[in-house]
Amino acid sequence: MHDQIASNTVFEIAGRYADHIKGKTVLITGVSPSSLAEAFVVGIAPFKPKLLVLTARDGKKVQQVADKVMSSHPDVGVRTFVFDISSLDAVRAAASEVKASADLPHVDVLFNNAGILAKPWATSTEGFEMQWATNYLGHFLFTNLIMDKILASPAPRVVMVTSNGHRLNPVRFDDYNFHDGESYNPWAAYGQSKTATSLLALALASKLGSKKNLVALSLHPGVCPTTNLYTGLDWQQDYAKMQELDRVLGNAEGWKAGYSGKMLSADECAASYVPAAFDSGFAKHNGGYVDGMELGDPSIHILKPWATSPADAERLWKLSEELVGQTFEY
Repeated sequence: MHDQIASNTVFEIAGRYADHIKGKTVLITGVSPSSLAEAFVVGIAPFKPKLLVLTARDGKKVQQVADKVMSSHPDVGVRTFVFDISSLDAVRAAASEVKASADLPHVDVLFNNAGILAKPWATSTEGFEMQWATNYLGHFLFTNLIMDKILASPAPRVVMVTSNGHRLNPVRFDDYNFHDGESYNPWAAYGQSKTATSLLALALASKLGSKKNLVALSLHPGVCPTTNLYTGLDWQQDYAKMQELDRVLGNAEGWKAGYSGKMLSADECAASYVPAAFDSGFAKHNGGYVDGMELGDPSIHILKPWATSPADAERLWKLSEELVGQTFEY
């Protein structure tokens, strides 16, 4: 699988989906230079999407990517929204701006890409553990607040960027905040947040798949240490920390002699974004977990039952509604 990804760039894969990309409006969070989001939007721009909507918390960085696209492809519409996905107040303000935009009548693909990785203990403005707030909870709220824009598309799709790091923790329903940091482990928190992103895709598919034709997927794009997501990490040292958790959980990765997988470039990882966003074949696997360019299969890929449980998906939905103080009935 990864050999297949590594042999292709975003541009090469996008060429196979040119008819699906043309005329589409794609909204992607977490856009900055040297990110998978940048590789994705730069790679699909030659195939004439109607509008690329780029969001980030850093206005200067997202504008750099916007300028890069516009200078090469002036016929492609580009819009930017600047907000911190970890702040629920900021998410609400941004969602209101998106909904009020007359030149943005619908969103064909929402790509929930923004994320942080194994950072020291910190909390969001509302007091939530920062990986939980950034990787999951902010996206839960943003997705639901702009759902009318998404469902206005003739073929609506939501893609959640997850990770095989979900193996490092299920959702801690009774202690998602790690006892206010007392029991905090950055890799366990990362695992929890990525399990939650997969469960959100499952919940959206269950609630809106048959009713509104929404396709929702979670995507593990691969390990891409050259991206800014990995800034500040020592991969070998941090992989050893992951292995400590793996051993506690009984995961086979805990006893391997170091990381044996392929390291991919940003372009190689982002190649998998293209089919996740545009391949119509994934519709019959709605709510599924995509590993690279393939549908997740527990016999082949790292795929834990706690990331695929409909019961946990519904329980998480209810918890999330409580945390954001708003219900979303579909």
